[in-house]
Amino acid sequence: MLHLQTLGSVDWGDVDRRGEEMAWSALHLLSLLWAVAGTGTQIRSSCSVPSGQQPLVNSLQVLMESSVTSSAFPNPSVLIAMNLAGAYNLEAQKLLTYQLMASDTNDLTIGQLALTIMALTSSCRDTGNDVLLLQNQMEKWAPSGSNAEASSFYGPALAILALCQKNPETTLPIAARFAKSLLTNLSPFNTDTGAIATLALTCMYNKIPVGSDQGYRNLFGQVLKSIVEDISMRIQDNGIIGNIYSTGLAMQALSVTPEQPNEEWDCKNTMDTILQEIEQGKFHNPMSIAQILPSLKGKTYLDVPHVICSSDQEVQPTLPNYPSPVPTSPSNITVIYTINNQLRGVELLFNVTIDVSVKTGSVLLVVLQEAQRKSPMFKFETTMTSWGLVVSSINDIAENVNHKTYWQFLSGQTPLNEGVADYIPFNQEHITANFTQY
Repeated sequence: MLHLQTLGSVDWGDVDRRGEEMAWSALHLLSLLWAVAGTGTQIRSSCSVPSGQQPLVNSLQVLMESSVTSSAFPNPSVLIAMNLAGAYNLEAQKLLTYQLMASDTNDLTIGQLALTIMALTSSCRDTGNDVLLLQNQMEKWAPSGSNAEASSFYGPALAILALCQKNPETTLPIAARFAKSLLTNLSPFNTDTGAIATLALTCMYNKIPVGSDQGYRNLFGQVLKSIVEDISMRIQDNGIIGNIYSTGLAMQALSVTPEQPNEEWDCKNTMDTILQEIEQGKFHNPMSIAQILPSLKGKTYLDVPHVICSSDQEVQPTLPNYPSPVPTSPSNITVIYTINNQLRGVELLFNVTIDVSVKTGSVLLVVLQEAQRKSPMFKFETTMTSWGLVVSSINDIAENVNHKTYWQFLSGQTPLNEGVADYIPFNQEHITANFTQY
């Protein structure tokens, strides 16, 4: 049995399309036949966003698209969400497409390459060479062991999904080996990994070539049942699945899987809560928006091959008409900030606390910068990822992939769900940066 563990929507390091216009009519016919057969990828109707709240979703998409600039990190997840939803800013769509086309795929991880293939596919770009590269990498892939951490399955799951959408027949043996690895894995999984694995194996389940051994369908069905059941155990009373940032991918997975959980998922409850969270401003990171937006638009990653590209003029969305806030003079708050390293084998052990005063509404990054200004012991370095800035080093102690170490931020004893450039501390909050292992 696979067991899921909510670790939040972290960027584990990591995202297909056809070619000629003549193929579009055939794909449209295929999607119609698929819908008639009851295997369409549309989010169930009870999950649709009420018309009165569509402007709220539109504003979220505009915010995500505004993050695309020539100097920004080219995020394939953003392009996928933009194309699935129907881009408003065609210049941003074009820029991000060209940035991903120009990226050196030899420097990408399996997960990053898979997302890039899916992103370019959704923009109707040729990905032939990249698909071959990804297929070769997956033919050599193997989990590190029976207790492999969740991160070792997230990228390969994305790869299976991307390859399935290109050539399910050649992907079949690779997907079968991946599914068997999931069955034998004893390590806990996070919600994101389970959701992507569900999407990947659902794609394979739906596209098993005619005449193939029935054992493939039985295998994929068995693994899907196990993963989906464990995902359903992470559904909270308010409908959130794992946490608010893992809910988007989980919604996609639960809406398309052929193996439904024993206890029916109340999709409307999840949607209502997500819309409330959006109203409260919880989704402002472009990556968090990219993961929730497809579900808000009634789409999933299984729709990537069916995106119809057009050269229509930009569509101006209807946005909510909020009254302008009355400007106020910002007051200061005090944040208690601790850096802690107690890992064995690391030369410099420390546990140091400092009180930092910053303006109300400042993000955690400002707290770190102020602490660094006050004391050199609090110096830190960051790395840019698709989720934004990640703190990679504090006081000359750097994360290490080989040692499975990283800097984890906590509020009290609770891990933060947002990054340092997004999380807004409150007065007298105790923030700890703890050097830990996964």
